[in-house]
Amino acid sequence: MNETISNIISRRSVKKYLDKTVPAELIEQVVKAGTYAPSGMNKQSSIILAVTNKEMRDKLSRMNLEILTGNGLHASSGHSDPFYGAPVVLVVLAKKDCGTRVYDGSLVMENMMVAAQSLGLGSCWIHRAKETFETEEGKNMLRELGIGEEYEGIGNCILGYAAPDALKPQAERKKDYVIWVK
Repeated sequence: MNETISNIISRRSVKKYLDKTVPAELIEQVVKAGTYAPSGMNKQSSIILAVTNKEMRDKLSRMNLEILTGNGLHASSGHSDPFYGAPVVLVVLAKKDCGTRVYDGSLVMENMMVAAQSLGLGSCWIHRAKETFETEEGKNMLRELGIGEEYEGIGNCILGYAAPDALKPQAERKKDYVIWVK
């Protein structure tokens, strides 16, 4: 099987990570793959906030958890960290005035998750990036980083080395996934 397709098929959402630093070179490769995602009319409306600073990572996790629990939901798997201990958070944002921003940002996320798989890293899409950066704290964070309010959160791609017991068997694909028209 083609290596790219193999990485797509074997990728899983990882929800438990080793306490191990990811080398900067690997993060850079994942981020670069994200920058080559297709975008509507090649506008490249997305940006990636690559967070390896533990204090900032923990702050984003806390903000995400507050949104999660504030919506009456419970933290997944009894976890108090919606980033599941992953040491890296790649936040994808996109310009609000771009009509294809959600699609463009989603493609960036997918490219990064497949790239992570190809490099032996685990990843998972964590929601609530939009809500995080709609809060005053989130807006202030973006301003401090020199990012204007013209950007909207699309997703958080967490990244790290998967714990050995984190990888679950692949779920069977539903039977009516593809409808052929020949």
